[in-house]
Amino acid sequence: MPTDPTIPKAYGSASVFHPENLLREARRQRGLPEVPVPAVCALDPDGDMVRTLRAAGQVRRAPGWACYHTEMDVVEYQGLAIGIVGLAVGAPFAVLVAEQLFVSGCRLLISVTSAVQIVPLGPPPYFVLIDRALRDEGTSQHYLPPSVFAEADPALADRAYAALASGPVAVHRGVAWTTDAPYRETEDAIAAARAHGALAVEMEAAALYAFARARGRPVLCFAHVTNQMARIEGDFEKGAGDGTRDSLAVIAATARACL
Repeated sequence: MPTDPTIPKAYGSASVFHPENLLREARRQRGLPEVPVPAVCALDPDGDMVRTLRAAGQVRRAPGWACYHTEMDVVEYQGLAIGIVGLAVGAPFAVLVAEQLFVSGCRLLISVTSAVQIVPLGPPPYFVLIDRALRDEGTSQHYLPPSVFAEADPALADRAYAALASGPVAVHRGVAWTTDAPYRETEDAIAAARAHGALAVEMEAAALYAFARARGRPVLCFAHVTNQMARIEGDFEKGAGDGTRDSLAVIAATARACL
C-alpha cells in the first residue's frame, strides 16, 4: 500500500469537471434563465455589504445566477451594475464561486475581505490592495506549482492603485498572508508572515490569484483591515454601513480603472 496520500498535480492538464456543465444542470433543475451576470462582480465573504444593501432595499436578485451554494445580489452604484456574492468564505469556496462567475458573464472579479492587521498602517479600518499573497492554504496548489507567493496581475494592480490613490477612501498596497486556519495564527506564524512583508492576514487572496493566473482571468483582492484579532476592546468595526459605502467606492473605482 502506498504511504504518501498526496495526489499528483498535472498543472497543464484540463479538468474533467467543468463549471459551465454544472451551471447548465443547475439551470435545468431550477428552471433558471440563461442570463449573464454583471460584467463586474464582487465577493463579500463577510456578507456585510449584502446585508446592508438588502436592508436598504438597494439590490435586486440576479435572475440567471445558477450557483447551488450562493445567491447574487445586483446593486446599481454610480451608474455601474455590480453583482455581489456574499458569504463565500475561505479559499476553496471563493475559487469555486470565481470559476462559476467567469463562465457566467463576469469580466472582472473584485474580492473585498475582512482582514487582520499584521503591520500597523494606521488605526483600522483601512484597505490594502493585495499585490502578492503568501500561499499558506491548499487551494492554490491545485492551480499553480508551489511557490512562496501568488501574485496579482501587475498591470491590473497598477491601474487600480493609481485610480484609488486620488479617491476618497484610503487604500494601501502590499502583501497579505492567506491562511486556511484563522484560529492557528500563532506568534511564530505571525512573525514568519511579517518577515515575508505581510501587512494583513485573510483567507482567499492566494487562491484567487493562483486561479486568475492559471485561467487567465482578471481578479483583484482587497484586504479590509478591520481588527487586531479581538485583542482590544471595540475591534472588528468597518465604518459606516458596516463598511458598505467605502467598499462600494473601492470596487467602482477599481472597475472603472481596469475594465
